Amino acid sequence: MNFDKVVNRRGTNSLKWDVPENELPLWVADMDFATAPAVVDAIKKRTECAAFGYSIIPEEWNQAYVGWWKRRYNYEMDPESLIFCTGVVPAISSIVRKVTTPAENVVILTPVYNIFFNSIVNNGRNVLQCPLKNTAGVYSIDWDALEKALANPQTSLLIFCNPHNPVGKIWTAEEMARVGELCKKHSVTVISDEIHCDLTKPNKCYIPFASVSDTCRDISIVCMAPTKTFNIAGLQTAAVSVANPTLRHKVWRGLNTDEVAEPNVFAIQAAIAAYNEGEPWLDELLQYIQGNRELVTDFIAREIPQVKLIDAEATYLLWLDCKDFCKRHRMNSVQLQQDLRENAQVFLSDGSVYGDAGEGFMRMNIACPKATLQEALNRLKAYFDK
Repeated sequence: MNFDKVVNRRGTNSLKWDVPENELPLWVADMDFATAPAVVDAIKKRTECAAFGYSIIPEEWNQAYVGWWKRRYNYEMDPESLIFCTGVVPAISSIVRKVTTPAENVVILTPVYNIFFNSIVNNGRNVLQCPLKNTAGVYSIDWDALEKALANPQTSLLIFCNPHNPVGKIWTAEEMARVGELCKKHSVTVISDEIHCDLTKPNKCYIPFASVSDTCRDISIVCMAPTKTFNIAGLQTAAVSVANPTLRHKVWRGLNTDEVAEPNVFAIQAAIAAYNEGEPWLDELLQYIQGNRELVTDFIAREIPQVKLIDAEATYLLWLDCKDFCKRHRMNSVQLQQDLRENAQVFLSDGSVYGDAGEGFMRMNIACPKATLQEALNRLKAYFDK
């Protein structure tokens, strides 16, 4: 696969590329690579029948998920545990509505994916931020703070990000087992968002939350999808896996009540093709992203000493510590983002949207051809040099 090929996405109603002509968008989490050929072929084949009516969910779809998690993560997922949904975010919002009541607390470990806040606040629940510890650029869970948040009588749900976006952390089995036991102790359900699970460093492997203990399996709702992995977010295809039958029924009712459990005509075929035939493509992609990760790491260390890069084990997103720069120039991360867009023509994500712990940081999407990434880095160097 030629990942160096520049795919022109302007004029395609792309959210990412709906920017001024000279601006380079390295913000929202989708890739600038063409998806796996097997996925494209599956979609083309589906279009041969020029009738696009309602679709069913065949057993082949369940088995595609089961086979993928078995091959890549040695996790035996029950095919009956799987429920189709149109996306991880719709699923999370639906689950928040179904398993919590208004004014209850939902705990999140910040800095974390900003849409978690929307799913909580827009449904009348309270966000309870539990900041991760940042020790010399290494993030970890503040266990005392987490237990305090979970022990609050108003807390009923934890949204866990595995691997963690935006800091790129892969949680260990021991850490997740401890999270599970604390949640069980305080009668808190866990949503584990594992949408970035396939996008690890080539020598790293994520561990499914539900696989680490009976407790984690029984109290968790796992959200997964091929969309980040294969750059097919616009096809609206995802899954929820719930091992506990009682909890599964509740989630199933919520997803169906909210009408987010029915596939469009390409959603099933794309997912099956991705998981059954896309593995060689993904392995090449991970090597390419690692090359981009190393390019950014070396360039920032050598050319932009004002910025500190957090070492990421997973995702194609990099977390840039600009706190010292912001303090020196009396600006916050919102102002820095705007200044970078206006004066460097580089669009990064403002760290403060990921919670209070994200202030002074920026998030960079490196899933693009090296030529695009190098141009962005050159622009950033020129900006920080000034």
